[in-house]
Amino acid sequence: MSRKEETSKGIVTYNKNIILSIVNLAAKEISGVSSLCSNFGGSFFKKMFSNNYCEGVKLTHTKDGLMIDVYINIYADYNVSDVACRVQENIKSGITSMMNVPVHSINVRVMGVEFVDKK
Repeated sequence: MSRKEETSKGIVTYNKNIILSIVNLAAKEISGVSSLCSNFGGSFFKKMFSNNYCEGVKLTHTKDGLMIDVYINIYADYNVSDVACRVQENIKSGITSMMNVPVHSINVRVMGVEFVDKK
């Protein structure tokens, strides 16, 4: 999966790995996100048979644009809906500022809560 864009100077091609990297980094830089899930729904098989999957991120192309599913773990001391909203905003901002790819939806799925030992 790659995306092509014509400019006045030529054609720019975006590899799916670029989009996956932007989404991965944008999600991880939000405070409250402990990690991206690597083991949801048989990730071994998803990695083997899907080109649109990277650790904790799944991309789907639709006629309206890119649909992004992000699977995260959060820290216990953070508000779940606030963290999820900030992850959505940061991913959308990252993709639109770095490339001209339409985003149809960003689904943030909180898969777990991590408790930090405060010693």
